[in-house]
Amino acid sequence: MEKYNNIIFETDKQVGTLFLNRPEKHNALNQEMITEIISCVKEVNHMEDVRVLVIRGKGKSFCAGADLNYMKSIASFGYEENFQDSLQLAACFNTVYQCRKPVIAIVHGASIGGANGLLAACDFVFCDNETKFAFSEVRLGIAPATISPYVVKRTGEFGARDLMLTGRRFLGGEAEKYGLVNASLPGDQLEERLNKTVKQLKSAGPEALTACKDLLYNISGETNLEDMVEYTANLIAKLRASEEGQEGMASFFEKRKPGWIQD
Repeated sequence: MEKYNNIIFETDKQVGTLFLNRPEKHNALNQEMITEIISCVKEVNHMEDVRVLVIRGKGKSFCAGADLNYMKSIASFGYEENFQDSLQLAACFNTVYQCRKPVIAIVHGASIGGANGLLAACDFVFCDNETKFAFSEVRLGIAPATISPYVVKRTGEFGARDLMLTGRRFLGGEAEKYGLVNASLPGDQLEERLNKTVKQLKSAGPEALTACKDLLYNISGETNLEDMVEYTANLIAKLRASEEGQEGMASFFEKRKPGWIQD
């Protein structure tokens, strides 16, 4: 794992934690941080000793959106420079969304603008009740474009219309109501919920989890069910015949834990 300037990556008990690490800037996104997130998640994809990835922020906030100096610099860009910069930001969210391991975001303090794309791309999101959220882009004369595919997947079209068109601030409870987060909790309950979810994920076969993520990605938005018949039958057949599938079924019938569960 390479060394980073804007994030910290740690591993413990098969869990990798990616900390956004610009606490003096409320972990605001800049070009370098975006590049580092992409690099880190791609490395996690190939780490056999990491079963789950957690993304969280150091300091008082999860992420305050785009860094002010970063915004000033891109305000002077022409179209082509803006396009290339936006492609990198979009790639960041897509890299998280397609991570080969389950990804959990733990959100506190504030989640503004692009930060909501980062969390929406995760498989699970748990926030502190007092977290402040906002899709503030329209108030700056722009639109939440690169984050929109992931946010709309979570909230649905009309939930996204409410939150994105108004640009208003809202708290964790409302974020849960709209589906932007899986659960909004008192701050002192976040770690317990995280640990419970990690335990559930680690009880599943690592290859099965990756296959399940692929399955959900491939069938999402699919309208022709006939096209899915062969694909889904082929997938379950391969998993049943795999070494992990054979171990999982054997452990079930033998009433023991499968080999991938570490006490």
